[in-house]
Amino acid sequence: MTMPVISALLAGTVLGGISVPALAQRSPAAPAPVAAPATPPPAIAAPATQTIKSISFVGQQRLESETILSYTKLRVGGSYTRESLDQALRDLFQTELFADVQIRDDQGALIVTVKENPVINRIVLEGNKRLKEDKIRPEIKMAPRQIYTRSKVRADVARIIELYRRQGRFAATVEPKMVQLDQNRVDIVFEITEGPKSKVRQINIIGNEKFSDGKLRGEMATKAARWYRLFSSGTSYDPDRLAYDQQKLRQFYLTQGYADFRVTSAVAELTPDKQDFIITYVVEEGQRYKFGDVKVSSEIRDLSGDRLTNMLTMRKGQWYNAKLVEDTVDQLNETAGLFGYAFANVQPDFQRDKDTLTMGINFQIANAPRVYVERIDINGNTLTQDKVVRREFRLNEGDAFNSFQVKRSKDRINSLGFFQDKLEIEQKPGSAPDRIVLETNVQEKSTGELSLSAGYSSLERFIISASITQRNFRGKGQELRTSVDYSKYSKSIELGFTEPYLFDKNIALGGDIYRRDLNSFNYLQNGSRNTTYQQTTTGFQIRAGVPLTEYMSLALRYSLNLDDVTLDRSTYYTNGQCDPILAGRYLCEAIGKRTTSSIGYSLIYDTRDNRIRPTRGNNLVLSQDFAGLGGSVKYVRSRINGGHWFPLGGNFVLAVTGEAGYIHSLEKQKFDAAGLPIEKVRLTDRFFLGEPQLRGFDIRGVGPRVIRQFGSYGTGGVFTPNGQKSDDALGGKLYYLAHAEIEIPLGAGARELGLRPSVFMDVGAVGKIRRPATTPFQGFCSVSSGTIAPDAQGNPVKTVTSSTSERAANFSGGCATTAVSTPTTFTDVTYTGNAFQENYVGNTLKPRLSVGFGVNWNSPFGPFRIDIAKALLKEPGDDTKLITFNIGTQF
Repeated sequence: MTMPVISALLAGTVLGGISVPALAQRSPAAPAPVAAPATPPPAIAAPATQTIKSISFVGQQRLESETILSYTKLRVGGSYTRESLDQALRDLFQTELFADVQIRDDQGALIVTVKENPVINRIVLEGNKRLKEDKIRPEIKMAPRQIYTRSKVRADVARIIELYRRQGRFAATVEPKMVQLDQNRVDIVFEITEGPKSKVRQINIIGNEKFSDGKLRGEMATKAARWYRLFSSGTSYDPDRLAYDQQKLRQFYLTQGYADFRVTSAVAELTPDKQDFIITYVVEEGQRYKFGDVKVSSEIRDLSGDRLTNMLTMRKGQWYNAKLVEDTVDQLNETAGLFGYAFANVQPDFQRDKDTLTMGINFQIANAPRVYVERIDINGNTLTQDKVVRREFRLNEGDAFNSFQVKRSKDRINSLGFFQDKLEIEQKPGSAPDRIVLETNVQEKSTGELSLSAGYSSLERFIISASITQRNFRGKGQELRTSVDYSKYSKSIELGFTEPYLFDKNIALGGDIYRRDLNSFNYLQNGSRNTTYQQTTTGFQIRAGVPLTEYMSLALRYSLNLDDVTLDRSTYYTNGQCDPILAGRYLCEAIGKRTTSSIGYSLIYDTRDNRIRPTRGNNLVLSQDFAGLGGSVKYVRSRINGGHWFPLGGNFVLAVTGEAGYIHSLEKQKFDAAGLPIEKVRLTDRFFLGEPQLRGFDIRGVGPRVIRQFGSYGTGGVFTPNGQKSDDALGGKLYYLAHAEIEIPLGAGARELGLRPSVFMDVGAVGKIRRPATTPFQGFCSVSSGTIAPDAQGNPVKTVTSSTSERAANFSGGCATTAVSTPTTFTDVTYTGNAFQENYVGNTLKPRLSVGFGVNWNSPFGPFRIDIAKALLKEPGDDTKLITFNIGTQF
């Protein structure tokens, strides 16, 4: 009896609506598909019953004959029929060890010829670009040195296709192919055609009469693909999102009073090209209801039902709103939690009247025992010590439960910045009905940063920095940091340490040691910068902080700074002295060495839900520093700043912040060589305003400044400007600044890219300093004849020798060979060389206002921030700037 060869290759199959092609053979040089085998044919007809005389096996390579025989029911000496031989074939094929099996019958001598399935040498992926191998490999269950089987290939193809479906690529196909090797080995190649991402082409809604299609589509998470939704992930089809949108539709109608609303069907149809989906919803809106009688019934002694009823925000006659009902349940649960009833059960009992279209509600609060905290469990912290988390809890084991304190504890733990966002404290039943277990499952984030960065900013130009920061040093919540920064205009090195709980007491102690070098500059007409003074600061600071109440704390500090302010001698000095004509009197007053020894405090009030990225709450800080505890500088500097954050709905967050400061000198009035008073608050101690605090203006672009206009004087003392000028910001003793900024939420795709856009408005000003002594005119002149007159104040003009060039400080009267107090006539008066005029502007506290938008992007190259701001209110002399940006790279 002879049986034909039976193959074990994949036939074309349909998996979940996706056609999976047949597994083909291909050689390394030229792949060629292999024909799909037929199903095992029945054995050749034989006598009804015969006896097996012998069984022999042919073709096996790895398997022993006894092993193959064990998979069948055939035995020597036993009887066999056509049906038993058919069953033996099926049994051998079901093992998936064989590519082909034949049984030949020679008068009771059975010869079984087998062709074993090959051994997998390796598995190759081709064509996958959108999904990398590290995403696909875990879905492939076949592995090298395993036996190849049809079912394993089919299952792996299905899993890969499902993986692409979850990415929204429903047109993806996977064609498995086989490369024959020697020694009955094969390479399995999955040829992947990824196809485009399947988008939602159209969303249809049928049955809606009260609300437009556009209004209902706006409530859905799924959006139809449009060019302006480039960064939105909602345009991709997702079956889970389809169910979610049905729930969103129901929630919307329930908030509008339509208590009978339902979605009767939701169908997603794939277009013939498998690139887009068309989604159709069929809805029934039903009737609109109003609130009927609303009350609260309480079985808890400490909670009065009548009092709680008066506190309800819903009233009879208002349109029914299911969201308001849910919020009321949450509020009643929180209220019960404030009294220690953690497991209070609030159940709304609805009385629907279809005749009057009203919905009466009775909020029933069942009796429950008062609960105490039995245990606080903290799980998931591998680095952070338990005490770091426990000390942020506002409840201790044995305390009466309080839901407000639990929420406050969660906010404080989140503000540490050590754990994942949206951390929750779960409330679980304890060992008795009046016991509760607070379980905190944390997932630690990386708190150590070792970074080298290089970048470019519109403020500092080329920047290089290196820093090491550990915000959770040794798992104790300590902060250790060191940094080195270098740019064209500033250099610094700093080392700092903070212990938030000294000796496990709620006392923070920290200190910093630093050296900072600053090269100040002014702007020239062509946009370039000119270095003016250099300031080096070496010093240290010691800080301490203690809480006064839950939301208020006091911080104390002591600082000692050694400052040295210098000017380039070759540029700004004459005869070894700072030349006011070249440098300006305000710069000559700033140079010198001084020591600042100051003590200060900050009174802090903070109710924000998260100090890192707040979404609600307030912050207010009042600070004062007193310099003069030794040292050569004496002043009082006062500052106040605060902010309010609150959600606007839809994940929009509005932040309104403001600050102001004033510095008052405690030193005696001094005068310059000309007898003019000198501003007592030094240039380096004043407040400056501009980029980046006040967007829309350049660095130090707001406030008092001296603008020096360059040009030349001709015959008769006429000044002709040449278009060049320099701009020196002088700062101020008083400033104020306010911001209003709304963070705009984006889709999941944009969030994955790290994009956080916002719109903002900035307002501020700085000023209130003594007008500096400026040089109205300066230049060179030579005199042989002409008419000379005293200056506008009647003072003699500067005298020079006839026909000799010399710098003159005042051209209001010209140059003369002798000091004159009355008009004197000369001939051939000429003015030559460079000259300038100085003007003092900007010393006003009138508000400067700018509006704009910006984007924060955590790009692959590092953090990137760009702001586009337009200055709407400005004063003469202010320097505006439309675009500012900062980019850096970490490696």
